[in-house]
Amino acid sequence: MGAAGFLFYSPTFVVAFLLALSSLWVDFPRVSAANGPVTRHYKFDIILKNVTRLGRTKSIVTVNGKFPGPRIVAREGDRVLLTVVNHVPNNISLHWHGIRQLQSGWADGPSYITQCPIQTNQSYVYNFTITGQRGTLFWHAHISWLRATLYGPLIILPKHNDSYPFAKPHEEVPIMFGQWWNVDPEAVISEALRTGNGPNVSDAYTINGLPGPLYNCSRKDTFRLKVEPGKTYLLRLINAAVNDELFFSIANHTLTIVEADAVYVKPFKTNVLLIAPGQTTNVLLKTKPHYPNATFLMLARPYFTGMGTFNNSTVAGILEYSTTLSSPSSSSPVRNRPLFRPVLPRIGDTLFVANFSSKFRSLASAKFPAKVPQTVEKRFFFTVGQGTIPCPKNQTCQGPNNRTKFAASFNNISFVLPSIALLQTHFFGQFSEVYSTDFPTFPLHPFNYTGTPPNNTNVRNGTKVVVLPFNTSVELVMQDTSILGCESHPLHLHGFNFFVVGQGFGNFDANRDPSSFNIVNPVERNTVGVPTGGWVAIRFLADNPGVWLMHCHFDIHLSWGLRMAWIVQNGKLPNQKLPPPPSDLPKC
Repeated sequence: MGAAGFLFYSPTFVVAFLLALSSLWVDFPRVSAANGPVTRHYKFDIILKNVTRLGRTKSIVTVNGKFPGPRIVAREGDRVLLTVVNHVPNNISLHWHGIRQLQSGWADGPSYITQCPIQTNQSYVYNFTITGQRGTLFWHAHISWLRATLYGPLIILPKHNDSYPFAKPHEEVPIMFGQWWNVDPEAVISEALRTGNGPNVSDAYTINGLPGPLYNCSRKDTFRLKVEPGKTYLLRLINAAVNDELFFSIANHTLTIVEADAVYVKPFKTNVLLIAPGQTTNVLLKTKPHYPNATFLMLARPYFTGMGTFNNSTVAGILEYSTTLSSPSSSSPVRNRPLFRPVLPRIGDTLFVANFSSKFRSLASAKFPAKVPQTVEKRFFFTVGQGTIPCPKNQTCQGPNNRTKFAASFNNISFVLPSIALLQTHFFGQFSEVYSTDFPTFPLHPFNYTGTPPNNTNVRNGTKVVVLPFNTSVELVMQDTSILGCESHPLHLHGFNFFVVGQGFGNFDANRDPSSFNIVNPVERNTVGVPTGGWVAIRFLADNPGVWLMHCHFDIHLSWGLRMAWIVQNGKLPNQKLPPPPSDLPKC
């Protein structure tokens, strides 16, 4: 493993280490435990950096020359001022995935939704306050496929003198899953959109930017988690992969899940977990009581049910017990110790995924209540899936046939990004030529969604939104379709957490299925998988004025148009209104 990668992701997460990190990339205010919220200043310089993986060196877009990018650490209630300076030819925007952005929608980050991108030699200060949130999130680029290399952890610690709802761990370790292409990912998506075909798959998965020993020329680029016997470690798992859900397991060890998407959950144990792109999962790892004189592989590989091609390889890291003079066989080198490998579900094990997903419940305690909307003012039903668009004249395409390109849509509307940010046009009332407010609340042409697909698979292009009055309680059912194959879709909603009140297989039945909804202690998330060949129902309160993107977190589906936007209107009180844009808001 490269020394820089090892030092950045060494499993040490105590205050002294954070202060040491601060000297590298963050101006941490020096405050005592009695202090309240503070302002955290960060500087992100977007620069090119040569990085070697799989035996090949290429130039990638990075933050401060680091891959993965720097760790952001703050406490609940803190204000974050993050200056981004773009030194590369690409346009840039960054998204703080899972941050509610209450009254700070200008800082959310998706290009052409809440801001125009930051152009070369330009800068922008992302300014937001972390309100009522604590846990593991992450940040990533939100333009084209730049998040393949532009991503990093965003860790929100509890308030001073507050504690976790579980015993304090010995150490805390961020573990980020990613994908690596030997070529430029921007060239990959550009070619896919030109031809209408699916993209070339990645060459490797990574753990903290390292592909590990199962790939060629990568034994030295292996993430190693060094632990001591009889300790409990908090692993902050983050799926920053571009296009794949992943199974994850550590050989001969049980994980206790305690948090999902920066919301505490009722703890439950598992040997294997699934984590979708955009999701975060905190787990407690209790090490063996005595030195085992063995090492253990931690593996991740994809869960996939679609019809296209995908990378079916496996990324490996190593869990390694530190030896002491009193440890038996402590002198035996690591390479001579037995190496155990976990067993992962098969690639398309949808039954495991359904059973695993059903185990998540909110704490629903006095301190951490589950504020599920008990009544619903507006109901929506969105189909989610793939489709086609006609091939341009005088061009041969490589979609499902040579006359079409692949596309994706909600309710058969494939979202077209405008040339100016939606939030800006909404705020100044200049939307008439930019977007329309007639996004269909139900499919315009119902069909047997998970049965035989219709002959016409074409989608309609448009920049359409849904407008919600402030504080509207919303129920949304998202239904997978069999058009070009059933497939799981991890859906992410910006600006909100939502409650997953129900899910099932087949077609949603509005007369039967709501009777089984859990409105007592459902899991609260910002990203949820629409089951392959099934549906999921969520509820949220539209209490955050602004323009909020909702999209599939498979970037290929996002690029094909599987996105839409919600506009939440201002409320009556000052703290229910979106403030004016900052003076340095980037221009298109």
